[in-house]
Amino acid sequence: MKVNRGMTENALKCKLNGGGLTFGYYIDEDKHFQPDPVKSLIVADIFSRYAGGESLKSILDTLKNQGVKNNQGRDITYSFLINIIKNRRYLGEYRFRDTVVENAFVPLVTAEIFEKCQKRLAANKLKPAHFKTVEDTYLLTGKIFCGYCSGTMQGVSGTSRTGTKHRYYHCHAAKKYKNCEKKRTAKELVETAVIDNILRLLNDKSLLNQIVDTCFDMQTNKGTHLPTLEAQLLKKQREIDNVMNAIIQGIITPTTKSTLERLEEDKENLEIEVAKERIERPILSKEEIKCWLDKFRLTSIEESNLIAVFLKAVYVYNDKMLIILNYKDGEFCVGFDEIKEMLDKKETPDNHNDYQGSPLSNSGDPYETRTHDL
Repeated sequence: MKVNRGMTENALKCKLNGGGLTFGYYIDEDKHFQPDPVKSLIVADIFSRYAGGESLKSILDTLKNQGVKNNQGRDITYSFLINIIKNRRYLGEYRFRDTVVENAFVPLVTAEIFEKCQKRLAANKLKPAHFKTVEDTYLLTGKIFCGYCSGTMQGVSGTSRTGTKHRYYHCHAAKKYKNCEKKRTAKELVETAVIDNILRLLNDKSLLNQIVDTCFDMQTNKGTHLPTLEAQLLKKQREIDNVMNAIIQGIITPTTKSTLERLEEDKENLEIEVAKERIERPILSKEEIKCWLDKFRLTSIEESNLIAVFLKAVYVYNDKMLIILNYKDGEFCVGFDEIKEMLDKKETPDNHNDYQGSPLSNSGDPYETRTHDL
């Protein structure tokens, strides 16, 4: 009974109660869950990529190539990814038997992305194959919309008479109901434009400094609950000090012991509340935020991660696209002619002729294709 009571008390304080460690967290000296500096980013990466439409096979292959291992130091597997995506602990949720504590520690994924992943897992159970090839990964899935009807656009592909496969984004209303004027747009065209503009953002130092300042202000102005708790804790400590000073001076009454015990219990409860608040809302310095952004700028980051973090939405027309990034005044329009001109400059003379035959060389439907959903 004492063991069960102790484990329940640990659960209410959101402490580890034994068992295996959760990938992405480490346990501090007080047995609380803390985000692992490296593994927590891997977990967030898995969720964002899967929610964005990337296949589990593609995610698994990338992580293996990066040398990611599980907590036991062994190679990761398909089951490793599935278990991560299903684990509600990454929402900051602590469960022990019938005890459930929400926001018990720092979540590694938002509720919105977590639910997207659960729906996609459930849908994939009904399909004969769980994996798609990397080539058929549509990076903008869930964030690309038709500029005319604002409906969703989905990835489709078609094979030309020559046997060449081409990939597009197609307005759902235009394809299914024929009531929208939006034509298919080459997949590579829109994805290249989005990635190029995100990379431009990451190389604009003045804009990056603005983003750093905004992020810092947002977290510091998030709420006043922590300062209130800290003030109550200081007050409680002063009351304890006063009682102890009275005891030292020989001023002892029949209620002195019970008063001191009550004050110490109140202090312990406040310390728990303060610790939980600090875990749930860690304050990053401007340097830490800048280092995190530099990680995207200076290292080879997966394109799906760039899109998951920086892209809010993209609206595509037949001759241009509106890209909306996740920062104030982050909306700008790009014409397809401008994108093609940029791509032409990147082509070398040796492969220029091949480029002219690609879907990017024509904004319409340059091939007679047989399309199908992916």
